[in-house]
Amino acid sequence: MAGERGQFSSKLGFILAAAGSAVGLGNLVAFPVMASKNGGAAFLIIYLFFIAFICYPVMMAEISMGRHTNRNPVGAFSQLSDGHKGWRLAGMLAILTPFMIAVFYTVITVWLVIYIKEIATGGLEMLSTEAAFGEIVARPSLFAYLVGLLVLIFFILLGGVKGGIERLARILMPTLAVMLVLLTLFVLTLDGAVAGIRYYLVPDFSQMDLSVVNGALSQAFFSLSLGMGILITYGSYFSRENNIAQSTRMVAIADTSIAFFAGLLILPAIFAFDPNTNTDDLSTSSVGLIFSFLPQIFLSMQAAVGYVGASIVAIVFFTLVFFAALTSLVSIIEIPISCWIDELKISRKRAVILQAILLTLFAVPATMSLGISEFFTNFTSYGGVTKSFFDLVSDVFYETILPFVGFTVCIFCAYRWKVSGLKSELIVGDPGYDGSFLEKYINFALGTVIPVVLLLVFISTVSQIYFA
Repeated sequence: MAGERGQFSSKLGFILAAAGSAVGLGNLVAFPVMASKNGGAAFLIIYLFFIAFICYPVMMAEISMGRHTNRNPVGAFSQLSDGHKGWRLAGMLAILTPFMIAVFYTVITVWLVIYIKEIATGGLEMLSTEAAFGEIVARPSLFAYLVGLLVLIFFILLGGVKGGIERLARILMPTLAVMLVLLTLFVLTLDGAVAGIRYYLVPDFSQMDLSVVNGALSQAFFSLSLGMGILITYGSYFSRENNIAQSTRMVAIADTSIAFFAGLLILPAIFAFDPNTNTDDLSTSSVGLIFSFLPQIFLSMQAAVGYVGASIVAIVFFTLVFFAALTSLVSIIEIPISCWIDELKISRKRAVILQAILLTLFAVPATMSLGISEFFTNFTSYGGVTKSFFDLVSDVFYETILPFVGFTVCIFCAYRWKVSGLKSELIVGDPGYDGSFLEKYINFALGTVIPVVLLLVFISTVSQIYFA
């Protein structure tokens, strides 16, 4: 099955693929909103601190586990713990989590496709109305778009690591970066954009409190695809000749750069076309901002560039978000596929078909969760709020379990695999790691500070979501 698993052709291929998995809705929308609502540059400083001192070591640990074992999360935890059932269960959680995250991510990506189609056919004004989003997500025609998207995704995954995932990343990641920079430069030339830049880059420490610190860590952790088993799996495709620390650093820089430029795009655009914007009106939900608020901003551009010009800019932006969502989705779905290949000893083709069937079974009810089906729309309630099936999947797996899986990785590497085993893997391809400051910091932090912080985030998230 080694041939079925595949391997990235180069360090660049790994960096682009890993960055593609990390760059998603969180970078392009959630980060600018959180920064704007929580002190601007003050939030950015804390975010960068967490990327460097909390997330970076966890990224290195996950990639090392994958490369050392050449296995998926289940196989990696099991092999490194000598088959211990408890740790194998932790690996299963790292498979179940990306599988379920792919469910709601698929639905959001379908909405992006519909919005691109509507704008391209002259519907930007319609999308800017208050009722547009609710009407679109309740359309039975969503299922046709869902089928088309699933066919595209699994066609890419059939191509394997080099022919599918890496090829997609090599095309879409540079394209995404160029589109983002060009769109940002366009927005920065608009009258009033300076107010948005000032709001985004001038720190306001008066807004800082513990909830903001917690939010910065959560955003950093989720943004880098930690806790989803992605980096363990991608590590298993990573050549032993390459430097893990250096490659991980490049992934973190690429991911953070995209988030930073997204802030330079969205905040100046909002203030340029509505100087009286109250940032409290910006939803903390990526979904709310993309589909309800941004079409209004793009429509307001028609005074400067005309309706057609505004529609073109809107299409470019939504295409940008679609590229980010597609690369993330392909990466997320690859995790269970890798598990089926390793643990069930089946071919990639059969693993892809199995995953396609399983994802479809869960994506259909998630698609029906915002108005198509009363049962799935009002599926359950907790924290004093009625929740849809879509909300349940998002809250449990995206918001809650990710930091817990990251916590288990830290504890595992520090106390089960031992930091000496992690060190021996990190030295491969990087002899300079031995005795470096980075080694000393990871030896200290991975078993002390980092797991404590992640456990606190997990407890805080559970208390907020499920107990109001």
